[in-house]
Amino acid sequence: MALWQGCEPAEPTGCRCYSAGEQAVREAELARLIGAIQAELARLPRTRADRDGARERITAAFVRFGRSALDFEDRHLELLLGNGFSAIATNLARRARRFDPHVSMADILQASRNAWTACGLQVLAAREMQLSPSIFAYSMLYPYSDNYVDDVNVPAAAKLRFSDWFRRRLTGETPPATSATEEAISGLVAVIEEEFSRDRFPAVFGSLLAIHRAQERSIRLLVRDDEVDVLELSFDKGGSSVLADAWLAAGAPADELQAFAFEWGVLLQLGDDLQDVAEDRARGPRTVFTESEVLDGVTARTLAFGEKVLARLACLGSAETATLKELIRRSSRSLLIRAAGQASELYSSGFLERLEPFSPFRFSFLNDCRRRLGRQSGALARLFEAFLAGDDDEPAFPLLPASLMQHL
Repeated sequence: MALWQGCEPAEPTGCRCYSAGEQAVREAELARLIGAIQAELARLPRTRADRDGARERITAAFVRFGRSALDFEDRHLELLLGNGFSAIATNLARRARRFDPHVSMADILQASRNAWTACGLQVLAAREMQLSPSIFAYSMLYPYSDNYVDDVNVPAAAKLRFSDWFRRRLTGETPPATSATEEAISGLVAVIEEEFSRDRFPAVFGSLLAIHRAQERSIRLLVRDDEVDVLELSFDKGGSSVLADAWLAAGAPADELQAFAFEWGVLLQLGDDLQDVAEDRARGPRTVFTESEVLDGVTARTLAFGEKVLARLACLGSAETATLKELIRRSSRSLLIRAAGQASELYSSGFLERLEPFSPFRFSFLNDCRRRLGRQSGALARLFEAFLAGDDDEPAFPLLPASLMQHL
């Protein structure tokens, strides 16, 4: 919080600027990629040969797009599409369906985003990138608990009872499960207990209790109370979430990795809050972005804070992790810039005019792409399911638009 308060609002310092002509070229490449994916929606793959062909075409389209529109080199594309993040997401999706055949695509994608974060921290801790049992289990915990807590049909008293039950399970008790959700959560905690014994790794479970406590405290953000410290509660929730990733990724992360993980979690929370600012203003919860009428100042401070956080990467990892660190920097910055463009009505025109050149695409074009993809969410889900139906020995399916947007 002191780091945040000490940041002078500023424009991005680590991003390149794009001229209108350069943005036009990159927009044409993004339109071409979306067109290639849309063509696959009309012929969903039904056999392994079909899936191989679709995978090859979509991958080729993404490679062209990555090189031409995002200036990716082969090393970046290998980390995204090879045995890196796509393989992590594929492995998680298949494990998730074995664990629960009814888990939704949205929940799988939510879990995948956390798994990518945890696996990135693995590499920064000089460990092999892999979807460990504990990273899988932790990534799946919060789709289950969030869905329950966010369900408007569940009474408040039931949610409080569930939260108490969840806390007891995280402390090592085995309270009886009274629902399918609790049974699934208990099983996921057991997976973590099997990999990390409570006697040898008490801090691993301390980190899980910390995020649970932060989630409980964040309920106060749903009410209009002047006594609520919105900044502190938001930072606690975001930082604790990724700090738990660090403990599960490394077992006993170094102090430097812990510091980066917590601050990176805060930065990602700020990005998520900025993405959701319109919805949060209408229905809550309160965030640092719902507290201001015009978002110029708070967004500029967030951008400056982000540069301070990302500067910690210089002290982490080794020369072999340079590509990963570049992707972390790029995706973290683009998350904030893209989210600001999505909420254009909450900014002064002058601020957006200064910010837009730091994006490879005009904000209006990105918003149009988002709407187009949203209208095809059902068809995209069916394409996802078609790939997921493949055999376990098939290669990773390519990044689809729901996850692609995280890298623009």
